[in-house]
Amino acid sequence: QVQPVESGGGLVQAGGSLRLSCTASGRTFSFSRYALGWFRQAPGKEREFVAAINPSGEHTSYANSAKGRFTISRDNAKNTVYLQMNSLKPEDTAVYSCAASGITYGVPGSASGYDYWGQGTQVTVSS
Repeated sequence: QVQPVESGGGLVQAGGSLRLSCTASGRTFSFSRYALGWFRQAPGKEREFVAAINPSGEHTSYANSAKGRFTISRDNAKNTVYLQMNSLKPEDTAVYSCAASGITYGVPGSASGYDYWGQGTQVTVSS
């Protein structure tokens, strides 16, 4: 069983930064073969794509709301994916979840393309 685990969430003032981390491991899980994505869900809203990175880390994809402010990266030696979030806004408040995708091409931007999901970490941005 694969269970991604997120960390790094918290309360931050608008304009501040946070770095989220997500580790994923399993007896038969090869982290470096999976694309990784970050999604978020705010209260009363649907889950939305934030960013994703391909298995090698060479290719990334971002939601328009994240472009220029967020950076996704990964360290395959540590089985960890990161989301650096800068210039945070109150509208970034949400539960952020990471997910792993076994799709072997491209960088999945849809939740349906992901196989394993973490429980999420709360990010709250105060105005």
